[in-house]
Amino acid sequence: MEPADPQDRLNADEDDEDEAGTSVTSWLSVCPRGLCKVQQKQSRESRLQTPSNSGRDTSCPSRYCPQLGSLCRVRVRLKANVDEAQTSVAEEPDEKLSIVDLTGATPAAFRRCHDSVLQVPLGEWTTLRLGDGQCDVVETCLETMSAGEKCEILLAAVGKGADEPGEDIPQRATVELHAFTPGKASWEMSPVEKWEWVKSHKEMGGVRFRSGDVWGAAHSYSQALRLLVTLTARVTEAEKHGHERDGRTDAAGEAQRLPSAQEFQTMKAELHSNMSLCQLKLKQPERAKDSAAKATELEPGAAKAWYRLGQASQMLGELEEAKRAFRKLLELQPEFPAALKALKDIAVREKETNAQLGLRLSKMFS
Repeated sequence: MEPADPQDRLNADEDDEDEAGTSVTSWLSVCPRGLCKVQQKQSRESRLQTPSNSGRDTSCPSRYCPQLGSLCRVRVRLKANVDEAQTSVAEEPDEKLSIVDLTGATPAAFRRCHDSVLQVPLGEWTTLRLGDGQCDVVETCLETMSAGEKCEILLAAVGKGADEPGEDIPQRATVELHAFTPGKASWEMSPVEKWEWVKSHKEMGGVRFRSGDVWGAAHSYSQALRLLVTLTARVTEAEKHGHERDGRTDAAGEAQRLPSAQEFQTMKAELHSNMSLCQLKLKQPERAKDSAAKATELEPGAAKAWYRLGQASQMLGELEEAKRAFRKLLELQPEFPAALKALKDIAVREKETNAQLGLRLSKMFS
């Protein structure tokens, strides 16, 4: 089974609710070793009644749930045995928790681990910032939770990577949200705020890729692209009326502003090119070719994108397209060693193919 692209991640592909008022939702998420299917069982009963969530609507509108940028006080615990795993979330005993003020708090600093599905310290309260991408599974759970709520999750590996070493899966765990600070949904953000998040996701993707977390990198780049698309009209409008500043300053005192049309286009091209590299690493040549082609359309002078387009076409056996891509690359960088080698390899492959075809034809007419 070929692994799916993180851009095709299924959020809430199953959604049901039982008579006890417990909702069950399933989706695909990413971890460093690949894709995993997550099933979330969530009681609509609040575990901790605080002013921030008292009288809330059980449909959990955005003001009652963490949003992008929210600081979340979270605890994740594994369920150790079958008997414990079969316990309903609603049946677990309540725990007296004091009201926590997260104003001025900072997210916990810890690195993602390649051998871990759940990327947070287990069994202890941790502060996460929603959107930082420390653990995609936990963050997706938090998006539908209110302060004081607890949910149960079941994780199972999907496709390639399921048999790699690391934590045993399937596994069950509980996710508890003690408290959180206000954040913003994407539609509530200013264009400048979205641009800052785009840059943050791109930087995060690079960090993940360099650490060997290719799945995580692809997910970060796809998140950046989703936000970037929503900026298209605003950047175009700003370009027509001259480059506009937001009127605010960042921590360094620099005026914040929207990107120029060229900066926007370059960012989009780089994200598609980086996504193509991830897809090549994940053995997804068709998607890699599509991403690289988008990058070359946006930035015809992007040498890396042409190389990745050639690589993807070569993997697909589309040798003429591969040759065109590598030749275009050599126009931009005449001594690019990898492109020269790729063209030689294609020539050898074509020669062998022609020889085999000639041999078959000679047998047919002999």
